[in-house]
Amino acid sequence: MNPEDSKQKRHTLTDLPQQFRLVKVTQEDFDEWLSLALELWSEGSSEEMQESLTKSYQSPKEAGFLVKNEDGTAIAFMNLSLRYDYVPGATQSPVAYLEGIYVREPYRKQGVGSFLIRYAEQWALEQNCVQLASDALLENTVSYEFHTRVGFQEIERIVSFIKTINAE
Repeated sequence: MNPEDSKQKRHTLTDLPQQFRLVKVTQEDFDEWLSLALELWSEGSSEEMQESLTKSYQSPKEAGFLVKNEDGTAIAFMNLSLRYDYVPGATQSPVAYLEGIYVREPYRKQGVGSFLIRYAEQWALEQNCVQLASDALLENTVSYEFHTRVGFQEIERIVSFIKTINAE
C-alpha cells in the first residue's frame, strides 16, 4: 500500500488527524529522517546513523515512513523491516519488525504513534506476516508503556553480555 494512495484508504486504517500526512521516506526527506533518528538514538554519531539509514533506505526488506505536519515538516518517523533471523516469541518467519518509532514531544498524545502502529500492521500483512515485533531497552519506560498501550505483549527481558578475549 502506498501511504499517499488515497485519503479514503488512509482513513480506513486510523484516525490520523487531518493536519498530518504519512509519506514513505524519499531521498528528499533523508535529512529530516536522519534528524529524527538522531533525536531517538542520540548515543551514536551522525555519520553512523547516516550509514545505517542509507542501508535501510536501499534495502528491499526495510521501509521508512515520516509523518509530516501541515507545513510539511517531519514530526515523526517509523522504520520497519522483515526479519528472517530468530525473533523472540515469533511463530513464523519472516516477521515484520518495528525497528524504531519516534514522535516529537509537542505532537505526542495526538494519535500519531497509534496511527503508525496500525499502518505497520497493514504493512506487515502486505508482506505476508502475521506478527509485528519490536523491542525497547529495559530502562526506556516511555517506550514500554507505549508498546503495551498499542497492543504489544512483553515476551522476555534480557541483559546482554560481551567479553573481550585475548589470543595469546
